[in-house]
Amino acid sequence: MKNPFIYRLSQFIAFIMGARVLVTLLLTFALYVSTFFLFNQEESLRNFVFDFKVHGIIFCSILSILAGGIINQFYDREKDEVTKPFRTRVQNFLKQKYFLYAYILLNSISLGIAAAISIRVFFFFLIYQFLMWFYSHKLSKLLIINNLTFVSLSLYPFFGMLVYYKTFSLQIFLMSIFIFLMLLIIDVLKDTLTKNADRVFGYFTIANIFSSKTTSAILVILLILAQCSSVLIIWKMGLKSIMSFYFAGSIFIQIIAVFLILNKTKYSKFINLNMLRIWIFIGIISMLANGIHQYYFL
Repeated sequence: MKNPFIYRLSQFIAFIMGARVLVTLLLTFALYVSTFFLFNQEESLRNFVFDFKVHGIIFCSILSILAGGIINQFYDREKDEVTKPFRTRVQNFLKQKYFLYAYILLNSISLGIAAAISIRVFFFFLIYQFLMWFYSHKLSKLLIINNLTFVSLSLYPFFGMLVYYKTFSLQIFLMSIFIFLMLLIIDVLKDTLTKNADRVFGYFTIANIFSSKTTSAILVILLILAQCSSVLIIWKMGLKSIMSFYFAGSIFIQIIAVFLILNKTKYSKFINLNMLRIWIFIGIISMLANGIHQYYFL
């Protein structure tokens, strides 16, 4: 007979993994850090803390991202059984219909809160939720469009906060290009590790359509462009803040990434992928440290 506690715990863990809660928590942290320390140029910390409209928008983003993770794993289930067997086995503790119920509930709550904030916020998240469903249903299998759409959807909530605060500058534009390129490189690298499964299940990616040499060349070009954006950001900011040192370090990380790509082994791809993911996280921490330093010490 099944232990009820163990079984319920297994179902809870299955939902956590199916909704990709850890990724959502990281995005939430990044949203709050970038919103207060990058986009918000005028409000004090007190005003920001009590700006319930901003918290409502971020909460809607969290719910929509969770829902997006659920619908994505629903459509990618067959491929995940091959590429992520452990996660798939854990998710099997919870029936797919419950994931779909959660998907509908999360999106509904998000739209309800968005409608209470304003009609523009409502349509902003309605479009976001539709695009995440359409990406999972159709766009994830289309060559190049899949990578561009995935990265764009990852940055969609940040774009919303940028528009909300109307903080437009050359520095933010260059930083947006940098993060877009880095996320694009990570997504293409990820596809190189799952190209066989992608080919079997009808996902047309750069890695399984083009040769290994061509894919490597594309990644190197993207890394060179990311390096150029790092140099331009340093030129704009000057080498005098925590964030400017982060972008200086990015140049060396990108050089290492190029050598790992040229190595062409599966192990080097895995190391490269995780190195770039960790570097993105370090970027969020750097933004937080830079913001705290400027807010309290300058």
